[in-house]
Amino acid sequence: MKKTFFGLLLLLGMASAASAQQHYCFIDSKYLLEKMSDYKDAQGKLDNISKAWQDEIDKKMAEVEKMYKSYQAEKPMLSDDLRKKREDEIVAKEKSAKDLQKQRFGYEGDLFKKRQEFIKPVQDRLYNAVQKMASGKGYDMVFDKAGGVTVFYADPKLDHSDDVLKILGINK
Repeated sequence: MKKTFFGLLLLLGMASAASAQQHYCFIDSKYLLEKMSDYKDAQGKLDNISKAWQDEIDKKMAEVEKMYKSYQAEKPMLSDDLRKKREDEIVAKEKSAKDLQKQRFGYEGDLFKKRQEFIKPVQDRLYNAVQKMASGKGYDMVFDKAGGVTVFYADPKLDHSDDVLKILGINK
């Protein structure tokens, strides 16, 4: 029993000594990305594309609204066949607009693909710079305070975001 207790105590002591030797720091990826001009350019391109696509969808929806108002005004004068035909046209036009919206902005839609095309290379470049900084300074872990990891307190001297900017060749 004593051997088991001392073995467990020795094991816990070794584990705490090993964890005390770990070196870590944190960075703020949001701060870093905002300092990268290629990120700003990529985000600007995405915003322009998104606005153009949204304008296209809004135009189609306005056409649907116009068709519907016209139909409502003429509805009493239309035969049953004509009424059904116009309703089908309105429904088809609205479905087309909603399908376009889903294609552009839906899960893994065109905007998602464009984001991957424009933003991923910038994120990869940032990741490589962080990895280079961490291995160069001997850090075992790098926490990202912008990534949703809760940090109750962090000593500002542990923030090495500016070191990553230097590696990227970006001045504050």
